[in-house]
Order: sequence, then structure tokens, then C-alpha cells
Amino acid sequence: MLRLLNYCEYKCHGVLSIKQIKKKIFITQQISPTLTSKLNDNNYRYLSTTRAISNSYFYEDKQNQRFPKHSQIVIAGAGILANSVAYHLVINGWNDVLVLEQNGIGSGTSNFGSGTLGLFKPVAHRKMISYSLELYKQLQADGHDIGFKQCGSINLAQTKDRVIALQRRVAYNKAAGLHCELLEKKKLKNLYPNIYTDDIEGAVWVPDDAIVNPKLVCMTLAHIAKKGGVTYIENCHIKRVNTNPHDKSVKSIVTNLGNVTCEYFVNCAGMWARDLGLKCHPQVNIPAYPAQHFYAITSSLPECLSSNLPIVRDYDAHSYVREWSGELMAGWFELEAKPAFENFNIPHGDWARHLMVEKSHWIPLWNKIKHRFPILHELSEPTVINCPDNFTPDGRWILGEAAEVKNYFVAVGMNGNSVQGAGGIGKAVAEWLINGESTQELLPFNIQRFLELHNNKNYLQQRIKEVVGRNYGILYPHQCEYKYARKLRCSPLYSVLENHGAVFGIKMAYERPLYFDSTYKIGKKKPIMPAGSYYKPKFFDFMKEEFQACREGVGIIDMSSFCKIEIKSKNTEVVDYLQKLSSNDVNIPIGSITHTGMQNEHGGYENDCMLVRKSENSYFMVSPTLQQTRIYQWMSKHLPNDHSIWLTDLTSYYTVINVVGPKGPALLSELTNSDINLQPFSYKIMNIAYASDVMVMSFTHTGEPGYCLYIPTEYALHVYSKLIDIGRDYGVRDVGILTQRFMRIERFIPFWAEELTPFVTPFETGFGHSVDLQKSFFIGKNSLVKQKLNGVNKRLVLFILNDLDVNKDVWAWGGEPVYRNNEFVGTLTSCGYGFTVDKLVGLGFISRPETKNHKYSMKIKVTTDYIMDPSAVYHIDIAGRLFPAKPHVLAPTALVVKNKKYTPTPVNFII
Repeated sequence: MLRLLNYCEYKCHGVLSIKQIKKKIFITQQISPTLTSKLNDNNYRYLSTTRAISNSYFYEDKQNQRFPKHSQIVIAGAGILANSVAYHLVINGWNDVLVLEQNGIGSGTSNFGSGTLGLFKPVAHRKMISYSLELYKQLQADGHDIGFKQCGSINLAQTKDRVIALQRRVAYNKAAGLHCELLEKKKLKNLYPNIYTDDIEGAVWVPDDAIVNPKLVCMTLAHIAKKGGVTYIENCHIKRVNTNPHDKSVKSIVTNLGNVTCEYFVNCAGMWARDLGLKCHPQVNIPAYPAQHFYAITSSLPECLSSNLPIVRDYDAHSYVREWSGELMAGWFELEAKPAFENFNIPHGDWARHLMVEKSHWIPLWNKIKHRFPILHELSEPTVINCPDNFTPDGRWILGEAAEVKNYFVAVGMNGNSVQGAGGIGKAVAEWLINGESTQELLPFNIQRFLELHNNKNYLQQRIKEVVGRNYGILYPHQCEYKYARKLRCSPLYSVLENHGAVFGIKMAYERPLYFDSTYKIGKKKPIMPAGSYYKPKFFDFMKEEFQACREGVGIIDMSSFCKIEIKSKNTEVVDYLQKLSSNDVNIPIGSITHTGMQNEHGGYENDCMLVRKSENSYFMVSPTLQQTRIYQWMSKHLPNDHSIWLTDLTSYYTVINVVGPKGPALLSELTNSDINLQPFSYKIMNIAYASDVMVMSFTHTGEPGYCLYIPTEYALHVYSKLIDIGRDYGVRDVGILTQRFMRIERFIPFWAEELTPFVTPFETGFGHSVDLQKSFFIGKNSLVKQKLNGVNKRLVLFILNDLDVNKDVWAWGGEPVYRNNEFVGTLTSCGYGFTVDKLVGLGFISRPETKNHKYSMKIKVTTDYIMDPSAVYHIDIAGRLFPAKPHVLAPTALVVKNKKYTPTPVNFII
């Protein structure tokens, strides 16, 4: 049995510095002599030492502990996330919880970390981190010594673009209540005199940011959870997760110590979570993989530096610095990181032994720290630790219920800072388990945003190399695409579009043309995305050409990435099924198309789709690209038990071409003998050129007139080549997704995951006309009936920005605060250039400004009269500058189409 004395008991046996271990830890002979003999900067020795010390805090005699046969909830892993979930279950009265840990509590990636808590984040992250910070603050106040200090942070900018990025972030965070202040160089020097500022363009001071000791937080949460009744079993290896064959729900967990049945399983296994997901049938895809992550700790803190140092984030050096137990810690989010355990499986024990700390690698990183803090030149070389952390393909946390298995929950992928999100994520997952649904907006982090391909190990090892650095990168909106792990999902048109000058971006791993460089000549170097900008994009002129084609000639858009699902039944059961799921009437004539939402019980969107009725017992559904996994799972969950209805994902079966513009009908009429004059929102199966079975639908995704062609994939190149060849006489031009996006915004068409989410209803978006409340029943009807009667607390509005020079001023890109009569009332969700009005346009929700009586302000509804009140003056804050804006509750009907003659740009084609 381990026994630690005096100082360790006071410190809760957390992660201590090497100096403190040398000077202040006394241990009995049962502990390895390496802990009392000299300690060097060996990575394994340092990390294993901190584990041994920390785990002793939780030591108890387990000889008489029996492995339970049943537990309501089983949690895999005992790191900070797992312990946070267990803690929040306990404080909500759920204590039939079993935590299984393969080694010791906190022995994985929670073993070490930066311990920084940064509130200066995008709003979705900040809400979760804010809760974490308040939780840790309360734990410290309650007598748990977790090293919590609210020391503030300084966030540096070395470039003018970084200053704009910080100004944008200040604008939306300040409006939402965060205290943050832009600092000029002189004020920065006064606040932090030991920092080198000659190459600094600006900075932001955030006084509420804090630091903690991650290990102590991890152990404290576990200690409280255990006191509340949670059972912890260490050295327990999960071999398999069994499921119930009839409904694919979690059934039992098979371990080396025995089997336990359960109702819910929560995978919080950190860097082992992906492998654990594969030990289930069906397999659960958890695309997270560890990258090497380096920290440096000085041997002492220079005397001139206070122990209450703020966190310093030097974004353009991809580094940060904080005070650490009387010393200085530095860490890096490298521009190009290395995957951990690249050539072998992640070890289950002694994983730190397999990680190298090469001086040639960290010295250049450390030199950047010394450049920023010249006083560090006086110190000896630091101790450098390689402690990996889990990263995800898009750099966002992964949480929620898995698509493959019912009641299988996941909370992993902390992207370099587990403690920062752990408190908020633990609360969110616990509440999801208790309530059967998420209680807050978690769509950006939902595990169902991925496909099986994202779980490929080779893919993950390539992608995370650049994900690490993007933590501190400048992510220019729509201009910052990944360079690794590309060309996985490609339309059959990919190569020919590339030869036409396409510059591609990805969504759901699908390569989509963002825009077309009309100056490209075949045989020359392929065009690439130019350097990003917060101003007018450098490729904007190409987009104007594309819009003109859509307005005056014919635009061709590859829309193949959209999710496509066939819904069928033997008889007409499918009608009742879709009527239950859809808020609009879907019992439409064969050959018709309806636009409908699919709502949850609260009236929020679970899907936004087009439903095409193909026959009495068959529908074809088109949904947003990001919905491919999520909506299939949601619809499957509502299937009847008699197997009378079946769903088939047909996303890859069809290539989709939008034919947009006034000359589209004339062009298509030359390629088919069928009548092309379709009624709006109808479809017909036609032959196009020599291709058969093409579904021609009379709508587009742009708001402009035209057609969607759903082409069997083997005919795609043929149909496209004919459209281009014949279309030359009609001013045909390839059009990218970004132009289509701007056209949608100007037409007041909201986007999934930007405006449409599970916490937004049709009446709040102004789409109440797509809801049929006369139907006898559909999911969410009761909530929508009440909302229509009582009114809404927020409303989607289209804004046209005035007095903004699109050639000189920073553009609005989304996230900008909206002010009404100098009061903050909302935020823009998506923005773009309105080609018709020649101004920036944006969509955003507004609500009543909060009053001292918050409950009262929420009762005051947002009406059209309130929005359009002639005395109301609206402004949009773009990076600290206020621009006047005019609101609209409908797409402006008086948009003047400028009657300019369109002359297509000549492009050489190879078909």
C-alpha cells in the first residue's frame, strides 16, 4: 500500500514540478527508487512519476471489491471527462454508475496538460468553457485545492490580419458579456513589462481567464463522484460492448474482470476511444487520434515575474506560456504536428515510454518562447514533456449519442486541452443521459457530423497533422481549406471541373468546387486558393462572373454532396410515417415535391429537406450535406417495429447538377424530347442527351429559377459534357458553391447548422408557411401550436449593410453582433455579398435586449412591428466598427436586376 506524507496530502497529490518532487516528497520504500533518486527530463520518467503520485490520492484496498453484475450507466475511462460526467450524474441524483479504468484514475491523457481556461473563444465553445471555469472556481472555494487562479490572459497579434481576427472576436464576445479589452503596444508593455513587443501589432486582455492543475481537477471530480456513490474499478480492460440485436442498443460490457449489463455506455476513453469503438457490433466510429504535444517547464520562475502571471498566447508563434507551480510552463500548437504512435497501436500501459523528446525538434520551438520573453535566456534549458492529446478531423470536440448503437454515448477529442471543456461537456452529456435529449445547442460537436471514412486510421494520422496548428491559426471564412487527407469523396465530374479551373473545398469529406478561375488554361499549374482575407476575397471577380451567368445565361453547379435517402414501404405505410416526421403536408400527388422541416418535440429542426413523391409507396429525400449520418439515424430511430418501412442512402448513386438561369429551359429543351416546362416543385424522369432515368426537378438551391438534374452516376460525365457543349450558345458557365451560397443568403434562404438547428423553429425563421398545423399529428406540433399562439422570442432577419465600402472595408462573414438603438439584440449567422443590391447582406437572429428582469424580457415577444419599427436604428459591429443596416423580414421583392449584357469569359475545355 502506498503512503505519502505531509506535503503531498496537502496538495491532493497532484502533478508537481520536478523541483518540488525533489525537495518536498517523502515516500516509503514501496515506491520505485527512481522517485527519490535524481530525476532528469526523461519523458517517461516524468509522466510515470506524476501518475504514481497522483494515483495514490485515490488508493484504497480493493481486495474485497466485487465486480458488479449490473449498472445503469457504465463509463469507460477515468480521465477528467469521465470523472466530470460521473460527477454531474451524481449531483443530479443518478449514482448507479460504474467507471471502468484500464490503468489508474487519471493515468491517460488527463495525466498532464496546460490547465489553461480561455473564454476568448467562439460562442459555442465559450459557453461550455465558461461553465467549466465557474465549476472549478466553486470547487476551489469549497476547499478543494485544484490550483485555480483567475490570472487573466494576454492574446498577442504579430500581424495586421491577426489584429482583425482578434477585433472580430472581441466584438462578439464583448457583446455577449465577456470582459475583453484591446491593448495597444504601450499598454501591453505596462501590463507585462517582461514581454518583447517590438514585433507586436496589438493584443487583447481577458481578465477572467484562469488556470488550474488538470490532474487535481481530475482527481477531485473522481473523489466527489465516488463519495456520491459512483463505483470505480481500476485495471479493468474492456474487451467488447455487446448490443441487443432487435434494436441495436447497448446490452452489456465484457471485461477481464467479468461482465456487467447496463442501459447506457459512455465512451470517455481518451486516445483509446477510437479502438474501443471498434470493439462493438456494429462498430462505433469515433474519429479521434492523438498527436504529439509538447510542453516545456523551466527549473524556476525568474524573480522579476509574479506568481500571478497572466496566460500569454502568442498565436502567430503557435505558443502559450503560463505560471506552473512556481515555475513557467510553455506549450505549442505546432503548425504541422506529428501523430503519436504512428507505426503501431496505442499502448494500453506505459504509453509514455514510447514517446520521444528530440532536442532538435523542441529547440526551435523554445527559441520562439525566449524571443518573446528575453529574460528566459538567463535560465538553463527547460524540462520538455511529450504528452499527446486527442484531436478530431475538424478540431471540434466529439460528444453525443453514436449513430450506430442506441444509448452508446461518446465524450472525447479535446484537441489539446482536456480540462478546458471537461466541466461543460460533463454537464452536457450527463443532462443528455438524464433527459433523453440535449438541453443545449451541441450541433457543432455532435458525433454524428462524421461518416465511417473519417474513422480511417491513415486518414486521421494525416488530418491531425494540420488540425493541431489550426487551434492558433487564422481561419479565414470560406478560405481556409485542409491540405491533407483530401480527394476521398469526389463527384464523377471532379477531374473535368478541375480542368475547368475549379478550386475545391470540402464538406463531409466531399470535394466541392468553391469557385472557378476562368483565366486558367489547361496544361498550366492548377489554380489554388489564394491567401485568405477578411476583406473582399481575392477571387471575388470570378464569383461575379458566375452570378451573371446564373442571372442572364446558364450556370452549372455540381451539388452532388447533398444527402439523398429513399424512403419506401410495401404499401402506403410510408405516408403515415413521413406525415408523423414532417411538419408540412407530405401526402402530395405523385410527381410533386414539397419543402418541409422535420421537428423535435420542442418544434426545433431535426432536418430541412425536399421530399419528392415518386410513387404511392416511395419518396426521395434531399437533405443538407452535413446531415448524411445524423438524419439517417434520427429517421431510423422512428421506424415502426414491424419493418414495414425501409431507408436507403442513395447519396453516391446520383450526381446532381443544378441548371440555373433564364436560359436553362431552352438549353435543356435541346437535350430532351420531353416537355421541359414543369410546374414549380414537380419532377419528371427524362432522357437527357443519351442518358436515361434522369430525375429532373423544378427547383434549385439558389433561389433562382432552374432545374436540379439527378443523374445516375454512370451518365454524369456524358450529361455534363452535353450541357457545356450545347450551352456555349446560351452563355453557360461553371458556378461554385460560394456563389451559390451568396445567392441563397440574398434570397433569405437559411442554412442548416447556421440558422436551422434543433433549438430553432420554423416560426422563428419566418418559415411558418411550410408548417401545416391542420394535420392531425406530427412530432413537435403541440409546441408549434403554442408558439404560433404566443409568439416568438427570437426571429431571423435579413440585413442589408449600408455605408460599407466593399473594396476597402473588412467584410461581415458571420458572428457579428447586431445592435438596435445601441442595444445588443443578436448576432449574424451567415453573410455574403448581395450581387443584386451590390452590398453585403446577412442573416441573423434578433431578440429583445435583456433587462434587469431577465425573465420579463424573455416574455416580450419579437414581432414584425418591433423589427421594422421606423424609429429603430440597426448597426452591425464588424471588427469594432459599426455599420448601419436595414432589416427585412422577407426577401426584398424590389431587388432591381441590372440589365447588363453578359459576355461569357472564354474557357478552353477538354471533355
